[in-house]
Amino acid sequence: MTVAAFDIDNVSPIEWGEEAASVATGAYEALLTDLEALSPDDWDAMTVCAPWTVADMVRHLVGAAKSNASMLETARQQLYGALHKSDFGGNALDATNDLQVSDHHDLDAAELTEALREVYPRAVRGRMRTPGLMRRISVSIAAGGSTADGMPTKLNIGDLMRVVYTRDIWLHRIDIARAVGREPSLDAGVDGRLISDVVKEWSDRHGQPFDLTLTGPAGGRYLRAGGGPTIELDAIEFAWILSGRGPVDTNLAGADMLSYRVVF
Repeated sequence: MTVAAFDIDNVSPIEWGEEAASVATGAYEALLTDLEALSPDDWDAMTVCAPWTVADMVRHLVGAAKSNASMLETARQQLYGALHKSDFGGNALDATNDLQVSDHHDLDAAELTEALREVYPRAVRGRMRTPGLMRRISVSIAAGGSTADGMPTKLNIGDLMRVVYTRDIWLHRIDIARAVGREPSLDAGVDGRLISDVVKEWSDRHGQPFDLTLTGPAGGRYLRAGGGPTIELDAIEFAWILSGRGPVDTNLAGADMLSYRVVF
């Protein structure tokens, strides 16, 4: 079957406001559905983000959602990260993530699921309330720690609130599925839209022509004319590579382009 190709220059990023909130909500709901299907043993499974177990990963997500929901909580967590970054290779984000895990260490699986369900609507609303002037501010991305090589060095706060936090939720859902040996259910409306946004950012970073086919329910075909390489990957594997989770196969067409990371 022939797959329709999207000219990447005509693909729009996820829009601030209603669309960004809808995709974030969809990502949270899909994650909660997957969490409810886990067995008790699944929560102890080790994830690719060692030393985090599945439970630890959800503890992080609950803590991040609480930060998104409250400016005071954001300030508390960021202050902790700044004060303890030396313990994490100079990476304040790693220190903040560790705080989020430890804050919720006493919650069991059911309590973590319920805590995430309770807080996420407020987290989405909090992100969408970010003032316009603040959204224009760029912040540095710390090198070292868990930051993969090839990541951008700066991040716009508007992009962080609009879509990067949603990507984090989405990719941790994939992390959890892989940790427990299950296939996540995917659909074009949420997963496919997130992937198209990632393709758009990735293509803008390297600026080269390409013909990219991403397979699976979240996939599609994207191109920029000009004689570039033809690349075919599973959509999840594409995100996995760009996040720094997986290595780039140097024998793959377009391998140099895949070294351009995208923040998840």
